[in-house]
Formats: sequence, structure tokens, C-alpha cells
Amino acid sequence: MCGISAVTGRSDIVQVLYESIKNLEYRGYDSCGLGVMHDQKLVVRKNIGEVEEVNRRERLTALAGRVGIAHTRWATHGKVDRLNAHPHLSQDGRFSIVHNGIINNYQALRAELAAKGVEFLSETDTETAVQLMAIAYVEFNDVEQAFLAALDRLDGNFAIAMLSSLAPDTVFCAREGSPLVIGLADGKNFVASDVNAFLPYTREALTLEDGEYAVLKPGEVRIHKMKDRSPVKRRPIRVEWDAQTSRKGGYAHYMLKEIFEQPQTLRNALQTPQEGIAALADSIRAAKTTYLMGVGTTYYVAVAGQYLFSQLAGRYLPAVSSDEFVDLAVLGENDLLISISQSGETFDTRQGVKFAKESGARTASIVNVMGSSLTTMVDQVIMQGSGPEICVVSTKAALAQIVILLRIALEVGAASGHLAPQTLAAHQAALEGLPPIVQKALNELSGFVRNLADKNSHYDQWLFMGRGIYHAIAMEAALKMKEVTYLYVEGIPAGFLKHGTLAMVDERLVSMFFLPPPVQKTLHQQTLASMAEVKARGGPLVGIMFQGDEAAKELLDQWIELPHVEPIVAPLLELVVAQLFAYFSALKLGRSIDKPRNLAKSVTVA
Repeated sequence: MCGISAVTGRSDIVQVLYESIKNLEYRGYDSCGLGVMHDQKLVVRKNIGEVEEVNRRERLTALAGRVGIAHTRWATHGKVDRLNAHPHLSQDGRFSIVHNGIINNYQALRAELAAKGVEFLSETDTETAVQLMAIAYVEFNDVEQAFLAALDRLDGNFAIAMLSSLAPDTVFCAREGSPLVIGLADGKNFVASDVNAFLPYTREALTLEDGEYAVLKPGEVRIHKMKDRSPVKRRPIRVEWDAQTSRKGGYAHYMLKEIFEQPQTLRNALQTPQEGIAALADSIRAAKTTYLMGVGTTYYVAVAGQYLFSQLAGRYLPAVSSDEFVDLAVLGENDLLISISQSGETFDTRQGVKFAKESGARTASIVNVMGSSLTTMVDQVIMQGSGPEICVVSTKAALAQIVILLRIALEVGAASGHLAPQTLAAHQAALEGLPPIVQKALNELSGFVRNLADKNSHYDQWLFMGRGIYHAIAMEAALKMKEVTYLYVEGIPAGFLKHGTLAMVDERLVSMFFLPPPVQKTLHQQTLASMAEVKARGGPLVGIMFQGDEAAKELLDQWIELPHVEPIVAPLLELVVAQLFAYFSALKLGRSIDKPRNLAKSVTVA
């Protein structure tokens, strides 16, 4: 949700710290700030705005010091203003922290501290924690003990990094429900919300798990359990991403770069080890009920997976949104939950997994970020290998997740005898042949997609519709469109149209249809029927369709025509084109594409 970074080194670290927080800006961009130890004193500079803007106003990079903390905020408690920006200082000026998460009991703590004479400058829950540390130091006369005593009083979830002028070369950090990872480099060590903060400097990392804290110095890292202070030994992991992968590489926006990376994303997903695919397929076959769970984009990925398992494996796997899972799912020891997450840190999804484990069910996850919370929580994990996704809206990660679900569905279908060997071989061949087709479509159709977006930029109301699995594609495409354009865009099953939504159709509302290839006769005819309902009411019609679909052209006002592909992969190609349409629509409207208003990349709070 917010971006945390901290560095301790043997030489000046301010430029490194500044660059690290720029690398995390997709996690929050309401405000930002740096806190640095300089001449045995804590110096904090912060303000509202994006990182570069705040640097111009506050001269962040003019600071100097060998240890520092930084933060880029997505507001939860308190309005977006300078006082609520992080880092926060204790009243005595000797402690400073940055924080991600929510402290549930902050109001009671705030009242207690106010009664002791503490004057608060901000509206945040975070400030209560740093004031607690200062008060605790008076009692313990030890910075580490004061840090831990304050943490013991906090109820909620948090990731915290702290500096004290009383320990001038040290960063203290702790995790309970929000991500933190430690980066290990020669002459300096890092703490951050995710590895993108320190990838330009090191690819060696240690994950911090819930209930743990760490103490970092330039040549030393200690990890302990918060509960009993016992030491934790953990081997470093090597991050397979590199710094170059996280940069724009000449593209105007990360979203466009990540859309164009999808041919390689597909190859990576197809190279995900078969052992993991087969093992999860076996778990599905052994389970009484298997749930697919995600939220936002990953919920729509789960809905797409629901269709894939029904059609390819002959099994119904209900898709449930993470935020409703605890209230809806019925689980026991013979059941399985497959959670889907790009970050591996999404709060609602982690809560769903905890519920499943408490119910005795087995758990599995498809995740993009190694060492994230979900990878340590579940019984089985598949790393999707999509590489870093910097744009707040998910494109390539979602595509990879659908491909992995498709591969698992094929495995279940083959093992259960639902798919004949020749059918399985044909589907696998279609998948293997998809990356160059997507590459060709991106190269050759981008201009047409941009023209379509420009031509329709004056419309501010859209319906995105499809039948069958194209219903899931339509909903995910609608989410991409609303995220980056801020327009009203509703994704619905096309068959739902005549049961109420048709009342909205007029000349001001555009209906975009996602058509299957004509060879899928029944599904295709059903989609055409829904299009005719719109046409009869005078609504503008736009479609994404495949070559040779003359029947669709007779109804559509405008369309993008895709090259012929096998039906098994056709929805994936349409999803890529829909992402591109959302991008060019936002570009025409002048939106903040990589960092849409009110959104953050990883939602780690309730």
C-alpha cells in the first residue's frame, strides 16, 4: 500500500535512499519524505506530492547521512497533507519511523499519551507508535528494548522502520501483516516494502516474516522473534529480477512496457516447471471442493479459471472474491483453496488463506513475488515468473496467471480422462504458438487500437460484455479501463444485458463486445444476439473480433480484427488488445497512467 525504504551504510546513502523510494512510488504517491541521521541529529523533510516534486520543494537529496528511512504514502489515517506525511518524529526528536499498515488501537494509545503530555502534530495512527518508543526509552534506557516495548502495545498490522539518534548507525524494523524484505549489499544494508527498492544495488535478500523484527547495521543483520526475542537464522534468497527489468526501457509508461513484455511473459508462464503444475492438479483431483480466490484483477483471473476447469477438466471450481471469502466459503479438511495474487501480500487474500487453514483445508497459491507472505503461508506455491510489474494496474501478471490456470486445467483434464490425448496435444500446441502471435498483434495492431481509442474518447460511459469465458475477459478489461481512464465502465455477462442493464442503452453509452471465433458457433451466435439487442436500441457498438467474422461486422459500428487463433487461446489475445485499448484511451484523456488517482499497487490493509 505504502512504500518503505531504509538504508544503513559506511558512506553517504541519501542518493541511494532517494532512488529507492522513487522505485517504490507505485505503492503510493500522495506524499513522501526522508529521515536521515546527520551530525548525531535526526533530520526529516517531507511534503505532499510525488517524489520528484517533493525533492524540488524540500531538497531531499541535499541531505547527507549514513543511515536513513524514507516513505511514499497512500493515505489511510488522516488527510493528505505535510503533517500526515512520513517519516514521523517523536516529541523529543530522538526517534523517527515510517509505517505501512493500520494500528487498530491507536486512538486509545493516543489518548493515553496525550494524558502524559505528548502533543501530536498529525492525524495518523503512525505517530502514536513513535511517541510510544520515546516514552519507553525513558523506562528502559535501551533503544532496542524501547522499540520492542512499543511494538508490544500495537494491535493491528504493520511494517515499521525506525531510526534513533541514540543508535546512529542502526535501522530497526519489524513486520506484522505487512511486507518487509531486507537487501544485503557490500558496505550497506537495506529494508524495503519490496525488492524493487534495492535491485540496482543488490539481488541478495532476506525475507522478514510476520512476528519478526530485525536490527541492521552496515555490516550486520540480526533477525529475532518479537514474541520471545529469540534469534532467527535464515538463508538469503537471490532475486531473479534485475534492475533493468524494472525500468521503462524507452517506453512512455510502465503500463505500455509491461503490455509489450507479454510475449515473454507467456513464454515464462509456459516454462513454469511441470512438476508444480502436476502436483497442484493432483491436489485438485483429490479435493472434494476446490475454490479459486482473488480480488480485483485476480478475482477476474479466478473467474476465467472457473470456465477453464469446467470446459477442460469437467470440474466446477467456484471463484470467490477474497474480500467475501470468509463469509461465503464452506471448507473442511477435504477441500482446497487456490489463492491468486501478484504481490503475495494482499490483505484480503491473506485473510482468506488464514481462514482456509483454520478450517483444515489445504492451501495453494499462484504468486509473482518470491518470499512474499503467501509463499510462506500455503502448502503449495507456483511462482509465475512474470518479473516486476511497476504500473499500478496489472497486465502481464494477470495474463500469466490465466495461462498457469489453463495449464493446470489441462493437466486435470488429461489425468481424469476428460480430455482425449489428441485434444490435449492440440491445446498445448496452441499455447506454445501463442507468444509470437501476441508479439505480431502488438506490433501490427497498436496503431488501429490507438485510432479506435482516440475516436471514442468523447464517450464517458461504457459497457464491456462477453459470453462464457469472454464474460471474465470483459470484466477484467472493464477494470483496466476504469482504473486508468476514470470513466464509468461496467463489465457484465452479455446474457445479463436483457435482464435490466438494457435500460441504460442509448446513443451516449458505448457497448464493447468481446466475440469468440465464429467456429465456436453456439457461443458466437449468443453473443451476436446480445449485440443485436443493443443495435435495436440505437447504442453504439464496438467489438474485438477475429478474422472472417462477417456476421459481427454487419452489426458493429467499429471493430478491431484479430488474426485467427485456436479457441483455447483466443480470450488471451483479446485481453491483451483490451489492455492496449485502455492504455491509449487514458493517454488520449491525459490521465496519470502508471499511478492512477486513489489507487496503490499492493493493498495490504483491510
